[in-house]
Amino acid sequence: MQFLKTLFWALLVGVIVAFALNNMTMVPLKLWGTLYADVNLPLLLLVTFLAGFLPTFVALHLTRWRLRQRIVATDRTLADLHRVEATPTHAVDPAPTVTPGGIV
Repeated sequence: MQFLKTLFWALLVGVIVAFALNNMTMVPLKLWGTLYADVNLPLLLLVTFLAGFLPTFVALHLTRWRLRQRIVATDRTLADLHRVEATPTHAVDPAPTVTPGGIV
């Protein structure tokens, strides 16, 4: 299975490198006014991919972290409740009852 994962990533990197080498064209970006920036197409695609991917990635990890914290807090609360239930209660002698013949 590890071999298949490695093969997949190697093929993916190969396809990305081939795409980058075949599309090494300059793209003019108009920044403001008469200012233009010439950017390589693969770099532009990488920047736009990261601009979309990183916020989603961060949101996913923050959500997972928050849910883990909630689970830990719930586990801690349950442990406290089980600890309270597990404490032995002291046996109390029954109250003496009064009968017509005397105290029992």
